[in-house]
Order: sequence, then C-alpha cells, then structure tokens
Amino acid sequence: MMGLLSALKAEHRERVMALARDVSFPSGGRIFEEGRKADRFWIIRTGAVTLDLHVPGRRAAVIETLGPGELIGWSWLFPPDTWHLGAEALSPVRAHEFDAEAVRRLCDEDPELGYALALACAQVIGRRLQSARTRLLDLYGPYAGGMTP
Repeated sequence: MMGLLSALKAEHRERVMALARDVSFPSGGRIFEEGRKADRFWIIRTGAVTLDLHVPGRRAAVIETLGPGELIGWSWLFPPDTWHLGAEALSPVRAHEFDAEAVRRLCDEDPELGYALALACAQVIGRRLQSARTRLLDLYGPYAGGMTP
C-alpha cells in the first residue's frame, strides 16, 4: 500500500484501516466542495481524482490529479475543518473512506499513531502546496498561456 498509509507502522496502519469503509464515485461526481465541512477523507483504490480551486469569474482551476494510493482530503485534520479545495472524480473511483472524528479519536488514544499520521499528512500538504503554486503560476503567472516577455 503506497501513499499516506505506507508512512505508518503496520500496527498503526491496521488500526486506521479498521475504520475504513469502501465507497465509489462515478466519473464527473463531486466528492467535496471548497469551503464546506471536512468530516471525512479518502484513500484512492482505483481511478483518478482532480483537486480544484475556485477562481472568481473563471472556471475552477485544476491544481492536481491524484491516483491510486493517494490521500483525498487533509482539511479534516485542522480546525475549522473546512475544505481548502474541491475534488471531482476524473474517472470512476473506488476508495477507502474514513470518518474524520473516528480517526481523530484514535489519534487521541494513541499519540504515537497520531503523530505519525499528522506527519504523513504534513508531507502531503507540503507537496500539494508546491503543486498548487506551480499550477497557479502556469495558469495565471506573467508567462501563462505560452506568452513570452
């Protein structure tokens, strides 16, 4: 298993996976909307998901495309528990879904697991921030659209 869960020790991974339920999303289905309550997260089993950012007066900007093993959603981990981006299934998606409150409770009960999970999420957040920065510069920077100085 790659991605977020691979960063956890086997016993921690098993405890987190015990909270998972299998879900699916059709191609084009919205998984969550920016600004709404973040009360769950997913790990993709099959398919692809795009993360997008609302841009006033324009179409949502696709920031990143995620695939199998990757985390969908980290906003559940930090107050105020609202999504910072939106997510849409690019293809039919099967995923493990986790209830955020149950996972936070597990982290409170086992601080070592909580620290490992928070650290793994922080690594995802760092990569996503860099990806968003690069993508937004591509879309809206001074040389967007192939324009040169």
